[in-house]
Amino acid sequence: MDDVLAEDLRQVIGELVRAVRAVDTMPSGEAATLGHLDRGGPQTTADIAHLRGVTHQAAAKTVKELLGNGLVRAEPHPHDGRKLLLHITDPGRARLQQERSQRANRLNTAIRDTLNPDEQKRLRECVPLLARVTAGITGR
Repeated sequence: MDDVLAEDLRQVIGELVRAVRAVDTMPSGEAATLGHLDRGGPQTTADIAHLRGVTHQAAAKTVKELLGNGLVRAEPHPHDGRKLLLHITDPGRARLQQERSQRANRLNTAIRDTLNPDEQKRLRECVPLLARVTAGITGR
């Protein structure tokens, strides 16, 4: 039974994430990179690659696009002159917030339009449970 629950949860959460991301206006790799820089502070391209689970080359391509659009800036790494430390810029933070707002609005509309108040309350009660499951997977 636990295997069935795990698979059902994996499938429905995946579908939910894809449905919410359908309103995105920027590539998912760029949004993910901006999110890591926003939440975790300055990072190297290697750090970003590791966090995103992609190759260094893929992360470097994304970083190049973000740099070109002024959404991130680079400065020499303070401890390793061979590396660059990436920072999210104010325009990058604004663009990320726009993406997050669009996603939240889409999700909020769906919750409001498809769930009655009691169901909305029950869904709210599930959020801490999902956070604990996520922590159990990530170790954080």
